[in-house]
Parts: sequence; C-alpha cells; structure tokens
Amino acid sequence: MLRTMSSRRPLGLLLLLLSSAACAKARSEGAAVPAVPVTVAAAVQKDVPVEIRAVGSVEPLATVAIRPQAGGEITAVHFHEGADVRAGDLLFSLDARPYEAALAQAESNLVRDQAQARNGEAEARRAQELFAQGIVSKEQHDSLQARASGFQASVKADEAAVQTARLQLGYCSIRAPIGGRTGSLLVKPGNVVRAADGGPLVVINQIDPIYVSFAVPEARFPEVKRAAGARRLSVEALLPGEDATPMLGALSFFDNEVDRGTGTVRLRGTFANPERKLWPGQFVGARLVVDVRRNVVVVPAQAVQDGQAGPYLFVVKPDRTVELRQLVVTVAGQGELLVEKGVAAGETIVTDGQMRLVPGSKIEAKTPEKKAES
Repeated sequence: MLRTMSSRRPLGLLLLLLSSAACAKARSEGAAVPAVPVTVAAAVQKDVPVEIRAVGSVEPLATVAIRPQAGGEITAVHFHEGADVRAGDLLFSLDARPYEAALAQAESNLVRDQAQARNGEAEARRAQELFAQGIVSKEQHDSLQARASGFQASVKADEAAVQTARLQLGYCSIRAPIGGRTGSLLVKPGNVVRAADGGPLVVINQIDPIYVSFAVPEARFPEVKRAAGARRLSVEALLPGEDATPMLGALSFFDNEVDRGTGTVRLRGTFANPERKLWPGQFVGARLVVDVRRNVVVVPAQAVQDGQAGPYLFVVKPDRTVELRQLVVTVAGQGELLVEKGVAAGETIVTDGQMRLVPGSKIEAKTPEKKAES
C-alpha cells in the first residue's frame, strides 16, 4: 500500500510541471497585446498668423468731469442722464442775474472813465500848446500829462473788468466740451453749486471711437516693435459670449516702460464704435497679429505633451505602431502649435489617447466625435 502511494506522487508532480509549461508557452505565443484606441490627425502645412492674445479692458477715448466755473443756483438741466451729447451742447443753466448786474456795473464804470480820459487828453493837448508858447509852467504841463495817462490806465482796467464780467456771465451756460455719453446726473435744478472746487455735475465719456487696453509679455514686446515699425498693426476685440465677427481696430499706442510688477508692456488699440458694442470698463479678448509665417507645419495643440526633455508627440508609422518625436514648437493660436522641428507635413499624429502609449505601441485609429449641432 505504501509503495503504491509513493509511486503515484512522482507521476502527479510531472503532470503539474508539464501543464504549467504548456500554459506559459500559450501565453507567450498565443496572447497578443491589444491595440490601443486613439484619435489621429495629419500635420498640415499652411500660412499661420503669429499672434499675441491677452485680456483687454475697454477705456473711453476721453473722460471729462463737468464742474462749474461760476457759483450759483442751477435753474435748468438741458439733457437726460445717459444721453448722447455733442460738443457745444448746452447742459446746465445757472442763475445769471448776479453776473448780469456785475457786467452792467463794469460797463458803466468803463463809460465814466472813458469820458474822463477824453477830457484829460484834451487838457493835455492844450497844456502842450501853452507850454510851447511859454504860458504854462513845466510843472503844470507835467501834471496834466500824468492825469491824462491815469485816465487811460483806468479805462484799460475797466475794459478788463468788463471782459471778466462777460466771461463770468458766460459761465452761467455750461456746455459740453466733448461729444460723448453722459453718466448719472449728480445735481438737480435748485441746487446751489460753487465754482471749480465743487464736485462734478456730470461725467461725459467719449466712446466712439474707443480704446481697448491690454498687456503683452516683455519677452514678446520686441516682436511688436519690429512689426509696428514695418507696418500698421491691426487689433481684434473678441466680445465675451458672442459668436459675431470680432471687432477690428488699429494699434495706436504702446507704453514707454515695462511694468516691473508684472513684466508686461501696456498696449492700446483704437476701435470705431458706432453701435456701442464696446463699453467702458468691459473686459474683452484682445488679439494682435504681429507676423504671418508662410508654409509652416502646424499640429493641434492637444497632440503635444510636455516631457522631461521638452514637448513631444506620437507619430503613427505605416505598421500602425507609434514613434515618439521630440519637438521645437511655438504658439500659433486658435488651438494650434507651429512645429519648427520634429514633424513633417502629412505625417499622421496622435491627438487623443497618448497617456496609454509607449514607443512601439500598436494603435487603432478612430474618428473624432463630431459635436452635435444645436
């Protein structure tokens, strides 16, 4: 009995070893690694605009806070708050009666002193004739000449007083110095205002044309300077939440220094704004085209990954395996990257599913899903 059990034990061990070897051989020869499903696209060659994108803020072309230059009671307001006004339009009227009275007094003083000046001139002429004949002494002659000069000086002072009184009377009609849109009306008829040092009555913003101000990195500012020196640069304003064509303006200003806090340079574009699409204080996307690269290779931005050695992507070879390529790229805008080195036009690249790939992986290309049309 013991001999029988001992003879079966080596036979069972042999069968187990043979079975394990067979399974290992089956796994090594028969079980193929499945292909990785990925999305692919072709690297294309085309002309690419070299652009700078930033967040811009809309600023009025000019802002004027209307303050009175004469004090008094406001008798009338000639516009509605939030309305468009033109340069020279009457905005406010002040009580003009005190200034009219001051003008009348200054004019009467002028008339009186003009009469005295005429009489003084006549006396001075007679004194000159009598002095030449030896009838009048030199002291009398000089006194009459000085008196006539004093009357002339009084006339000039009165003329200046009349001009000042007229100017003060003119300040009782407050007019718009620029065309634009008025803001909130800060005073009402019946309020008494003071000259100059009082608060503003209303603020006018000139919004057609209008500015869009934005900042570009210091590293890219030389591109802007070179391009601006060669031609007139255009700026696009991209309105948030709108699918309409971007508004087109022109680069009109860049600052004379780099902001040390942000490492950027402030630029400004000027836009025609007849439909009031741009509004002061609004944030918009700003796009500045500084150059156009001709016949360059472009790939979708999502195809490029960042690695320890720099940017890279996977290129699909004819046998449906992938190859890793290191790249030299620059930003081209609109979700694309310009490839300076690493990929040729027409090569197939992986745009989605790269995380499961290693060099030599076999892939199964799939068509990108199209967005459902609304």
